[in-house]
Amino acid sequence: MSFSNLLMKSGVNGGLRGTSTAALGLLHVSTRQGHTLRGKPPGVARTLEQRLRDENVTDPEIVARVNIGFPQLKSSRSAQLKIRLEHLKAQRASKELEKLARSNKLVIDLDKVQDAYVKSTGQHDLRLMADHYGIFEHLFGSAYFVPRVPLSIRYELDANTFYPVYNGNVIKPSEASKAPIISFDGQLDPITGKSAEGDSYWTLLVTNPDAHYTNPAAECLHWFISNIPNGKIGEGEVLAEYLPPFPPRGFGYQRMVFVLYKQVSRLDLGKHKLDAKDHTNLEKRSFSTLEFYRQHQDELTPAGLAFYQSNWDESLTKFYHNVLQIKEPVYEYDFPKPYLADQKFFPLKQPFNLYMDKHRDIKQVNKEYLERKLAQTHPFDGPEPPLRFPMAHPIKDVPSWLATEIRKRRLGTGRVQDY
Repeated sequence: MSFSNLLMKSGVNGGLRGTSTAALGLLHVSTRQGHTLRGKPPGVARTLEQRLRDENVTDPEIVARVNIGFPQLKSSRSAQLKIRLEHLKAQRASKELEKLARSNKLVIDLDKVQDAYVKSTGQHDLRLMADHYGIFEHLFGSAYFVPRVPLSIRYELDANTFYPVYNGNVIKPSEASKAPIISFDGQLDPITGKSAEGDSYWTLLVTNPDAHYTNPAAECLHWFISNIPNGKIGEGEVLAEYLPPFPPRGFGYQRMVFVLYKQVSRLDLGKHKLDAKDHTNLEKRSFSTLEFYRQHQDELTPAGLAFYQSNWDESLTKFYHNVLQIKEPVYEYDFPKPYLADQKFFPLKQPFNLYMDKHRDIKQVNKEYLERKLAQTHPFDGPEPPLRFPMAHPIKDVPSWLATEIRKRRLGTGRVQDY
């Protein structure tokens, strides 16, 4: 850009009125790749993130996250490295492994790989995924924990079909209609990761933070078992019987969360017991994990976590009517009505039939299209076969809008594809 053009763009006319005025005009002009920048330069202007941070000032001490789980005692880095090197030396010194590897006959035990993953970084990855799905935020607020006790949860559909629960996978309500099979090591010490002596008691809670209809801040309690001795689920005290997930149609996915607590000793949690007559009473199943933990934080510590997602399927229609005995809720998006200008007596450059359909009842238009399609479909032989060369057949002696409509019907394009 020449100097004269720069002066013209900056509002400085041909003749300089004065040295100070020209210098002031030049100071307010900044160019970048031949274009004048409007507003503040990039080094001075604040980003949207900076503006939002200044408007929503928070106290770091208040929003700081608190770890309410068990700590983990780890061996030193040098000890871990020593064990790893010893393992590598033993593997490299094994002639049998080398022989199998060279002949492509080496079989890796995936169960051992899974066990090694769970003991090393699997539970930390589970905590990150739970954060991603908002589990800790919606259950414990600003608190979180790292699961120290792995949970094995699976739903049994038949003798040979199981649906495991892992890392937020999707399980349909028809697949989760029965209580799952849960197992964990009840003798495991969450701190040391080794077997502990003596009896231990656990509490298992299954809640859904997305299932409460009247109170968005509350949860729906699906299962509550306390005083589980040494990891034996069947011998625990059932305070609330299992209730399958029931996400309504059109709502989307709901989260089913399993939280395992380690008890200090045997506890009396009878005040949380749900009567058998209130098994399907959703209001009685209102629950708050945060309030429950605040009441018993001296006796309970979260140690295990698992969750999955579920959305609506056809089996829930009977479940709502026969089990919950309520009308099935259906969520639909309320689309705003399209804007229509005032009708003209003779619209120009618009298809006659489409223009008229805009001002008719959409249900009547849909009915006509459906009747037209059914009229061309034989009840036993099916629809009429399409033309092999639809554009080769001439269309004569009809208005242009009708010729376009016939051409669309032959090609199967346009609005005829809606039905």
